[in-house]
Amino acid sequence: MVLTWGSILAIAHLFAAVRVKTRQYGTKWNMGPRDEELPPPEPIVGRLARAQANFFETFPVFAAAVLIVSVAHLTDRWTAIGAWMWLGARIVYLPLYAFGVRGLRSLAWVVALAGIVLVLWPAIMSAF
Repeated sequence: MVLTWGSILAIAHLFAAVRVKTRQYGTKWNMGPRDEELPPPEPIVGRLARAQANFFETFPVFAAAVLIVSVAHLTDRWTAIGAWMWLGARIVYLPLYAFGVRGLRSLAWVVALAGIVLVLWPAIMSAF
């Protein structure tokens, strides 16, 4: 279930980033080949692009973690808590980054990472 919601969050990242970029550069730019030089992006455009890149750097790790523990039948209450921690933190991360909130954005990233570790922990421990 969390992997499904994570996939929906990935789509939300895509739409948020492209929406603000299109608002700045226009629909004609968005629908065209995008070959022309552009003026510097507004801060929100850059922040949402970086938030999107960060999400897509960590989402495959989360997805792999979920699939590993699911296929190996290592899921438990803690893997579920970790998965929901990851999702909640990643949901909070997007607006924190969009609005330029320092500190809390980094904390949300750390909570998401801790969630991934909780998901992976049974697989790590089973290797020993």
